[in-house]
Amino acid sequence: MATADRDVNGGPSVLGGAIYGALVGLGDVGLFAGQTLAWMVRRRPGLGTLVPALYAVGVQSVSVVAITGMFIGMVLAVQSYGQFHQFGLASHLGGIINVSVVRELGPVLAATMLAGRIGSAMAAELATMRVTEQIDAISCLGANPVHHLVVPRFLACVLLIPLLTVMADFMGVMGGALICIRVYHVEAYYYWQHAQNFLSLWDIITGLIKPTFFGAAIAVVSCHRGFHSRPGAEGVGRAATEAFVASFIAILALDFFIALFLNNLYDALWPSLGPRSL
Repeated sequence: MATADRDVNGGPSVLGGAIYGALVGLGDVGLFAGQTLAWMVRRRPGLGTLVPALYAVGVQSVSVVAITGMFIGMVLAVQSYGQFHQFGLASHLGGIINVSVVRELGPVLAATMLAGRIGSAMAAELATMRVTEQIDAISCLGANPVHHLVVPRFLACVLLIPLLTVMADFMGVMGGALICIRVYHVEAYYYWQHAQNFLSLWDIITGLIKPTFFGAAIAVVSCHRGFHSRPGAEGVGRAATEAFVASFIAILALDFFIALFLNNLYDALWPSLGPRSL
């Protein structure tokens, strides 16, 4: 009779094999992240590799992030107005929309969009280099592939994704205000007054800490999948898909744990920080 952790042939169960594979993959990603950080400390990347990565991550993503952020605020306004207007609290929409965008929806949805826009592209590019043996050629020339290919992309994501999140937050705030004030005719003075009273400096700090970790996760996961791509065109496509899926899961997991940590930290520092207001 088969036991709970073994199949009928006496081998490990499917569930056990899946858990083992996930743990091995997580450890491999951790080692890859350690190598990236080590090379980043040992030697800074050259401008010839850093500037193109900054341009690809930052400049080419501004329009996508701006449109995403604007529609986040607009959708929040449309979905929330009916309930708030029913109780005579339409002027409070500014506070709810802005806090939701700055603390949660802006960082998470912007990072998700960038995981598809940037992460998949990095994974596909590095996977193609792996399949065509360009990474091996870099090693033969005496350069370290992690330092030459991964570190610039890692720095670009960590430095620019928080700035892109600021753009998404701003557009979300403006989109929500546009719908509430111009479409639903909420009084602008009270809208912005409640928005200022609800939003705190801690909310802004929280909204900037999260995308820093999101950017690091996107870069490490995407570059790892590209470096370990399977041969052929199918392997390149699979690497890009796995990079986005794994980055999205990492974003959600990091969002949960970072929010939990920051909330506990705020409660511990409450006497010195005072109330949550600007």
